[in-house]
Amino acid sequence: MATNVTGGYAPLDEVALARAGRRVSWGAIFAGVVLAVAVQLLLGILGTGIGLSMVDPVEGTTPGATGFGIGAGLYWLITTVVALGAGGYAAARLSGVTERFDALVHGLVVWGVTLILTLYLLTSAVGGIIGGAFRTVGAVAGAAGTTVGAAAPKVAQIAGVDRNDVRDEASAYLADAPSDPARMTPEQAQTEIAKQLPALARGGTEGARAEGRIVDIVAAQRKISRAEAQAQVTRAKQDFVKAKNDAVQTAKSATDAAAGAAAGTSFILVLALLAGAGAAAFGATAATRRRLR
Repeated sequence: MATNVTGGYAPLDEVALARAGRRVSWGAIFAGVVLAVAVQLLLGILGTGIGLSMVDPVEGTTPGATGFGIGAGLYWLITTVVALGAGGYAAARLSGVTERFDALVHGLVVWGVTLILTLYLLTSAVGGIIGGAFRTVGAVAGAAGTTVGAAAPKVAQIAGVDRNDVRDEASAYLADAPSDPARMTPEQAQTEIAKQLPALARGGTEGARAEGRIVDIVAAQRKISRAEAQAQVTRAKQDFVKAKNDAVQTAKSATDAAAGAAAGTSFILVLALLAGAGAAAFGATAATRRRLR
């Protein structure tokens, strides 16, 4: 008996065909992001509990602020790697991709979306739910940046004349004070000396003229010779210049230290974010290798 064979196509897996048509599965990415945020939140709460258990004010064995900061940073790095690794693995597995590059893209997209979502939560009212180590690192960077912003204007302020002092001296110009130092009251003499101090600080010809005026006032008010008054003004001027230079140097040192701390914190944050991206990519590619096996 003859057998008729009809040519045709073998049945295809419709699910596999549909997956082959799209290389990015946003549903799988969303699931990976949810898992990563949940794991990070869980581990963050756990880390907060561990940190609070180390506080012992009675025995005095509580770690210092530096120890807490370093421990929180390391814990945040470890939890980020674990959370993003799990999120990338879940996204690659749920997407059904078989190419390592496609899995790598899913893992990196999970990392990017998680990063954007975390930044949004930290900068909005919802950020109070997150807390934990994320906020610790952000607070360090914010404090360093605030210190730089607060210290930098002081350098310029110390080197010049304060705006309020200028207003006060401008009002003193209208005071009815005699030009002869011997006829001035003590209050008028103090006002005139204060009016000459900005010019004395600037130096030059104007500073020399202001210094001579101050010497005349001191000699007349204390009823001493002009040479003795000059010696007193010179000593006071030297003390003033030394105090001013010390204050400027201290402000510059504080600014340099704050800028260095801010730069170091920024580099650490970049390395931690790159470690999170590597963890998400590794988790995604590991899921693909397991599927191929």
